[in-house]
Amino acid sequence: MKLQHHLGGLEGLGPVWTETRVFVEPWETRIFGIHTAMMALSSQLPLPATPSAFDTIWTWADLRKGAEGINPFDYFKYRYYEKWLGGISGYFIEKGYITAEELDALTEVYYADPDKALPGGGAAAIDERIIQYLVEGDSPKRDVPVGDVLSVGDKVFIKNVPTIEHTRLPGFLRNKVGTVETVYEGAYTYLCDTGPDGIGTPMPVYCVAFDPQELWPGNAEANFILYADLYSAYVLPADVAEAA
Repeated sequence: MKLQHHLGGLEGLGPVWTETRVFVEPWETRIFGIHTAMMALSSQLPLPATPSAFDTIWTWADLRKGAEGINPFDYFKYRYYEKWLGGISGYFIEKGYITAEELDALTEVYYADPDKALPGGGAAAIDERIIQYLVEGDSPKRDVPVGDVLSVGDKVFIKNVPTIEHTRLPGFLRNKVGTVETVYEGAYTYLCDTGPDGIGTPMPVYCVAFDPQELWPGNAEANFILYADLYSAYVLPADVAEAA
């Protein structure tokens, strides 16, 4: 997880302003809808066929990778859904659905005439598939053997795994020690293979409790616990880590 995507625990960042509205501008709802449609139309899902030409895979992980690939200085220039728009546009160009020049030309067309009708071929069938996707979902839980599983109360050491494109491990937890609070039943996959980061295939997931004094020694409030849900690829039994 690159710096701009998890600022927890960093000092001297100045005042932080948080937007509480889910959507600030009307166009942001359309970006969310496009993202949802892309997930529903992804080729790996066993859902009814549609006339859509979209035949590749798009997941939450692809959206996150697109945002995390932005230059850190550019990242802070844009609002939330502007980052989504950039990632989605880049994906369509990368996969050959449209060229950058064609996208720029269409952008100018709709700037000039915002009320111009959008293409609607096969919309009804596409809508039905999206609705089915939203109703049925795509659970990451898998019914597969998971091997050795840690127990509630076990002390664990959090690895500092290499990050290439994407990770689900916050930076401030790396090389820290916590305690297993909950062992979630079953095994859980991730939306994509993160390579050296270690997640993708089904594995146990734990809720791990951390003492803030362990995370930020001498600079944390008292009387609270921080919890994080972590894939097993990110944790080691503390005694194994000490012996290594």
